Amino acid sequence: MSATTAAGTDGHLTGFGSKPYRSYVLTALLVIYILNFVDRGLLSVVAPQMKPELGISDTAFGLLTGFGFALLYTVVGIPLAQFAETRHRVWIMTVCVALWSAMTALCGLAAEITIGSLTIGAFWVLLACRVGVGIGEAGCTPPANSLIADYYPPRSRSTALGYYAMGVTLGGLLANLIGGPVTDAFGWRTAFFVLGVPGVLVALIFKLTVKEPPRGYTDPPGTVRKARPKFSDGLRELASKPSFWTMTVAATIAAFCGYGIASFQSLFLNRSFGLTAGEAAVMINAPVALSSAVGTFATGWLAEKLARRHPNAIAWLAGIGLTASVPFYFWAFTTDNLLFAAIGLCIGGAIKYGYLAAQYTIGQGVVSAQVRAVSTAILLFVVNLLGYGLGPLFIGALSDLIFTLQVADLGAADLTRKACEGAARAALAAAQQDVCAIAHPQSLQRSMLITAALYAVGGLFFFLTCRWLKRDMVAKVGA
Repeated sequence: MSATTAAGTDGHLTGFGSKPYRSYVLTALLVIYILNFVDRGLLSVVAPQMKPELGISDTAFGLLTGFGFALLYTVVGIPLAQFAETRHRVWIMTVCVALWSAMTALCGLAAEITIGSLTIGAFWVLLACRVGVGIGEAGCTPPANSLIADYYPPRSRSTALGYYAMGVTLGGLLANLIGGPVTDAFGWRTAFFVLGVPGVLVALIFKLTVKEPPRGYTDPPGTVRKARPKFSDGLRELASKPSFWTMTVAATIAAFCGYGIASFQSLFLNRSFGLTAGEAAVMINAPVALSSAVGTFATGWLAEKLARRHPNAIAWLAGIGLTASVPFYFWAFTTDNLLFAAIGLCIGGAIKYGYLAAQYTIGQGVVSAQVRAVSTAILLFVVNLLGYGLGPLFIGALSDLIFTLQVADLGAADLTRKACEGAARAALAAAQQDVCAIAHPQSLQRSMLITAALYAVGGLFFFLTCRWLKRDMVAKVGA
């Protein structure tokens, strides 16, 4: 056992480094987190053009955007986080950023490969590249959260984490603003190159300009910690914190809905309103992402202001946001007016995404410095494997199931999803085209509505978190 580096200093009050440098580091981490979500979200942006070319079902697309990415992302995340508890966190992030950026660029090369008598379809090649992206991105958030906790003292940490969490929505914003128009102008493969390659340069700049702070720098003076914490130490500490687990359930449900809806949003706009990938990205998805980013930061900021009088504010603000978003999503997915759909999606995203600030603030706040990266990795393991992994797959599979039932009910049981997409639809008989016009958009619409309703369940678990949160918090956000 050894005393933390912060002992005898004012690190627990000021944080590491000067205020301008802390701001620079936090912004650098935000840029990396933005790239993280640009690269993972680009597949959804290019979907209206890519999906018909590959000829895959909604279920297969859900596998590409969700479980295919999330499986290795979550499995690799925990050992990388454990490594980050004792090793150089800046180096870990540098290598991982370069890896996922390179794998994103390689997604643009996905094509059918023939090796002797073995033929590997473009879908499987793309899936392999997505797995590579997931492995790289696993080394982002756990060490980043650990760095933020050493740069920022508890009293200003929820705002810092809320700022960092904007990377989720700002990443979606840039993926749409750049990826959408590039897809329309040059094709979906070029979009992967344009957005993947710059990450390698960002990784180099990050390594050259960001300092590794002393571990536990913002802990109160005299705090004692193990020199080499074990993964079991993190599990043991978390076992006594029920607020961590109720928050994890809430965040998992929110991620299940959010990642699923985000993955299919461009396809929904394409099928229901006839928008191209670029039009959906710029006209709808980008404003939604921007409003969501504002909501994410605002929740962290507001929770910090309320913390002295309401220590549980970070949890109940997230619960209110998730629950209140449901009617706006219902409005967006049922209206025939594109403007109303955009307004509903913007408001829903703005009040919902505050849960991101909550999950990181609570996940960091209920544990000691020595297991922060591990606690974040455990949180992300559950959230991403069950939420990100299964959310898109659920929407895709449910959409295909509803489509099958609808076409059978409309007397065209042999009609496939592939036949209703892209140029293939023009080759159908008039009666079959009429069936496609009904079943193709409606099946996805109903799947999205069912999923959006589950946000209220996530909100309920955030409210439940309030029962234990004040007792469980180690780092008091109002201190």
